[in-house]
Amino acid sequence: MEVRKIGVVGAGQMGSGIAQVAAQAGYQVVLRDIEERFLERGLATIRRSLGKFLEKGRITQEEHDAALGRIRTTLSLGDFADCDLVIEAIVEDAAAKTALFRELDGIVKPEGILASNTSSIPITQLASATRRPERFIGMHFMNPVPLMVLVEVIRGHKTADETARVVLEVARRMKKTPVEVHDYPGFVSNRVLIPMLNEAIQAVFEGVATPEAVDAVMKLGMNHPMGPLELADFIGLDTVLAIMEVLYQGFNDSKYRPSPLLKKMVQAGLLGRKTGEGFYKYDEKGRRI
Repeated sequence: MEVRKIGVVGAGQMGSGIAQVAAQAGYQVVLRDIEERFLERGLATIRRSLGKFLEKGRITQEEHDAALGRIRTTLSLGDFADCDLVIEAIVEDAAAKTALFRELDGIVKPEGILASNTSSIPITQLASATRRPERFIGMHFMNPVPLMVLVEVIRGHKTADETARVVLEVARRMKKTPVEVHDYPGFVSNRVLIPMLNEAIQAVFEGVATPEAVDAVMKLGMNHPMGPLELADFIGLDTVLAIMEVLYQGFNDSKYRPSPLLKKMVQAGLLGRKTGEGFYKYDEKGRRI
């Protein structure tokens, strides 16, 4: 099977990034969201990202214009009917993703592949909502998508070898490095990363150190480019909590219990950069104040 047209569901930070790299790789792209304003914001993000690549000489004006020309936006899932591959990049919520895939299964052509960009939810669980589990797979891109090269590729229990082959080829054409991992809650990246962020939050909760001190220790002592609390703000504290809850429920192990401070901040709407405040405060462009 040859992939020529890719659908992306969700025009947020991840979805817009996936649409961009797919378009840059030469694929025709259909980007869908539930409101026109979300699509406009997603396209603005793509234009800004491609503009930076152009300024830095990483792409030519011709490549810039061609990539933008390959992206079409829509409010209708029906426009995915003839897509060869549809990648879901909506909120990290199992019920929402399951409902979406159940609907997509009845729209996308029978030979089309369905993929989820989920960062923690088991692929087998999501695939079970469809009648094509052999053509269902996980494609977990890293944020920011245009810059990060890793894609975790996760097979569900019934994912066919051909499906995996096609998706690995697509990822490489996007100039990504795909790494195959097994289907466990959190896979590898977030099974390791998110508990570390949760532990950093717990250290603040217990009064061990301030957010600034925790981040300084990890940057200066462990050579991390970004402190764990700054990173949590970047990811979104609601997303961090959602992943911790998937790990906690999936493994039934107390070491994955979300920090009370994390829960409280999410309840208060302090989600990080996207709301202007988390462990730090941010301006309208997401810069630390």
